[in-house]
Amino acid sequence: MHALDSLLSKLVSIDSVNPDLVPGARGEGEIAACVAEWLRERGLEVHVEESGKPGRPNVVAIARGAGGGKALMLNAHMDTVGTAGMKAPFSAEIRGGRLYGRGAIDTKAALAAFMSATADARQAGLRGDVILTAVVDEEYASAGTEAIVKKWPADAAIVGEPTGLDIVTEHKGFAWFEIETKGVAAHGSLPKKGVDAIVKMGKVLAAIDEMSERLSAGAPHRTLGTGSIHASLIQGGQELSSYPGSCRLSIERRTIPGENVAEIEKELRAVLNQLARNDPDFKATLRMTFSRESLETSRDSHIAVVLSRQIKSITGRDAVFSGMSGWLDSALLAAAGIPTVVLGPGGEGLHGETEWVDLESLHLCREIVLTAIKDFCR
Repeated sequence: MHALDSLLSKLVSIDSVNPDLVPGARGEGEIAACVAEWLRERGLEVHVEESGKPGRPNVVAIARGAGGGKALMLNAHMDTVGTAGMKAPFSAEIRGGRLYGRGAIDTKAALAAFMSATADARQAGLRGDVILTAVVDEEYASAGTEAIVKKWPADAAIVGEPTGLDIVTEHKGFAWFEIETKGVAAHGSLPKKGVDAIVKMGKVLAAIDEMSERLSAGAPHRTLGTGSIHASLIQGGQELSSYPGSCRLSIERRTIPGENVAEIEKELRAVLNQLARNDPDFKATLRMTFSRESLETSRDSHIAVVLSRQIKSITGRDAVFSGMSGWLDSALLAAAGIPTVVLGPGGEGLHGETEWVDLESLHLCREIVLTAIKDFCR
């Protein structure tokens, strides 16, 4: 078995399901120890650091340059989602040029490619540093990368995610809001005393539907389409024989580059204020519970140009630039002032019952990243 395939098999065979997603799951402790040991054995400077999640450390490995060159960060996460419905999630079976198992494509393949490239970079006579960050918790709250940006600067970063060797320079962000409508609780036989908070929420749902239609009719981003909004969770009422005194709705607003979360919150408040002006019995509150910014890195940035050049050199084809609809840790690095792009091998089954990575794509990813390191950090 090729050494890179063997490394990936070892990583996939380790259960690193995020316990914030699946209570009682193993977490990243074991895989972090494995990653750290493998990197130390190859002479790298290795730091095992707290991430804010007890027993779930980040691993930072550095291939030190001689000085005077640019520093490149490689970032990939060690945690995975759960394994429900999978027959052998940690078998790391190789079949038909593919390696199967939970985390194979999301994103232990990129991690393995980055580890191998960083180890080889140590012998490349570079001036700049290569900083590999193997992080925890990307699948839940990104505590790992949040800890990284507080301590480790770099001149650029590549985040490992399954892109099929495309260079991803943009992805969506999101904001979560909670709206609560207030009614008057009363016995169901006393309609003059009760105000139905669930019915009042119906007006909010209709307004959200109108907002969704307006967004979908707007000018699309070059790769990400338009922003969107949808109702995610709703609860309210006490029992069948009562008017509900309150109703709570959770909504998600997906954002594209150029959209501002503060402006979105302002727009939602304006909608609620208009509903209140039209209906004296309408009372509602709004609060934002969580948000993440979108990503948009210039395709003319140094790291994007370097990767584009090396993709052409290694594969013989022109690089393809694209976007991803989901949110990634890359936005945190970019927000910290690090120009960031996303690159990884191809495969299928993210979060699904059958997950696999294409091994040829894995090897190409490793070669592209290694040559990009030599180009960027020289």
